[in-house]
Amino acid sequence: MMPKSIVHLLDDEPAMLRALSRLLRAEGFEVRAHSTADAFLRDFSREEIACLVLDVDMPGMSGLELQQQLARGRILLPIIFLTGRGSIPMTVQAIKAGAVDFLTKPVDSADLLRAVESALQKAEAAARRLAGLSALRERAAALTPRERQVMDLVVTGKPNKRIAAELGTGEQNIKIHRGRVMQKMGAESLADLVLAARLLARESRAAPTEKNEAPSVP
Repeated sequence: MMPKSIVHLLDDEPAMLRALSRLLRAEGFEVRAHSTADAFLRDFSREEIACLVLDVDMPGMSGLELQQQLARGRILLPIIFLTGRGSIPMTVQAIKAGAVDFLTKPVDSADLLRAVESALQKAEAAARRLAGLSALRERAAALTPRERQVMDLVVTGKPNKRIAAELGTGEQNIKIHRGRVMQKMGAESLADLVLAARLLARESRAAPTEKNEAPSVP
């Protein structure tokens, strides 16, 4: 079961926070309101399915700076920006960095609700993809070192005979290992196995290095 979706609000204007909170709660959303970026970072969890309605101009860390910090930490949180004085370059910068929408104050209620719905749909889709990757990681971790070698060669399209020669074993052994790999990875075809291998490789390349990680978020 997917956890309940959350809408985080971040704005340094108390009246704006109250108005947006009332609007979203009246529509059935679970809302958490914050007046500073630090307060939001303390409350937010990577395990949540959530979106962020974010004011651009705030004392301390600005909305765009927070977006950059989240991106450096590989936190894929859909963001809807709100601003009272947005410019085209600012809008372009935010959208290029992955923002779902960029709305101006006073925000139209219907526009905000549509943007929040879209952002939460993106968050839920991302959560499903991550759950699928987590299952793939668990399956791959169950492979023996020899099975992993066989999988890495199988997905390149090499036949069993050639794989056997490269690994210095018999072709029958490769057939046995190949069958076990397919079973453990839950692959019904070579195409399924290739896709799984590509997803794992892509995730490995995208993993943040210790040097580039942003300050920790729970």
